[in-house]
Amino acid sequence: MGGPSALPLLLLLACCGAPGGANLSQDDSQPWTSDETVVAGGTVVLKCQVKDHEDSSLQWSNPAQQTLYFGEKRALRDNRIQLVRSTPHELSISISNVALADEGEYTCSIFTMPVRTAKSLVTVLGIPQKPIITGYKSSLREKETTTLNCQSSGSKPAAQLTWRKGDQELHGEPTRVQEDPNDTPTAKIRPDPPHPREGQKLLLHCEGRGNPVPQQYLWEKEGSVPPLKMTQESALIFPFLNKSDSGTYGCTATSNMGSYKAYYTLNVNDPSPVPSSSSTYHAVIGGIVAFIVFLLLILLIFLGHYLIRHKGTYLTHEAKGSDDAPDADTAIINAEGGQSGGDDKKEYFI
Repeated sequence: MGGPSALPLLLLLACCGAPGGANLSQDDSQPWTSDETVVAGGTVVLKCQVKDHEDSSLQWSNPAQQTLYFGEKRALRDNRIQLVRSTPHELSISISNVALADEGEYTCSIFTMPVRTAKSLVTVLGIPQKPIITGYKSSLREKETTTLNCQSSGSKPAAQLTWRKGDQELHGEPTRVQEDPNDTPTAKIRPDPPHPREGQKLLLHCEGRGNPVPQQYLWEKEGSVPPLKMTQESALIFPFLNKSDSGTYGCTATSNMGSYKAYYTLNVNDPSPVPSSSSTYHAVIGGIVAFIVFLLLILLIFLGHYLIRHKGTYLTHEAKGSDDAPDADTAIINAEGGQSGGDDKKEYFI
């Protein structure tokens, strides 16, 4: 008796379940996803799935409604966002180095008629920065009092601060929570030296600013894959520059509040000219000749000055009566005979 009565019941359930099955078939084109929670600096995977894709591709968009991926095609140039899996029934992407600015609702869409969407809420937890203690200035005398303040920023949700002296927990005023005046980071690239030449050592400093200060730096060169360097240090070092190092370099500074990319175009100049030995020799000889000529000029100036200051005195002796001699022989005889008794004449020569 029990067996025959069970058959109509099964037929009734199957009959009544048909309309429900039809509705279920309509919902097969509705994509679904899940909410995700990630710590700042970590990686989050967004997975979107659909049963019936109706010959259409899935698409992921960020909270600003910018398309990240359409099927397996990248739409936004952000190296932190990578494709994990792309099939007609699934589109999964990953976001690395997540910042607080990445928090929000991400949308998975499939372009059927009508368009169907699913939302994924990404919650980013901020890591508190190292606590800073203020209020202590100098040593205290006995019975003097002071107030110490402990402060930490960058935490989401707000961090719980606890005072301890050794292993003993101290109780102070309740923790006061206030919103950080956070701002998105900025950066600029400073070369050292400013005008690099081939063969020199070059440091590119990526100077990040913001609250909190960027903690991670990613160096890239346009046209070069993969990235050059990802580190907590902000400098990119070239031990020995050559012409092939010329190009455009990018530094992405990342903090909990987001990322900023700065660019610098490196042009490697020719090395400084090294003077040859022959040119050095000629320069030395020229310097010596110029010095000798200078000394000669000085000597001539002093000699002329000396001659002007000291005028010469000369004595001439002319025989008396020689002017009246009838001929030259008589004049000579008269000059020899009367030279001793003649008057001296002085002639001054200047």
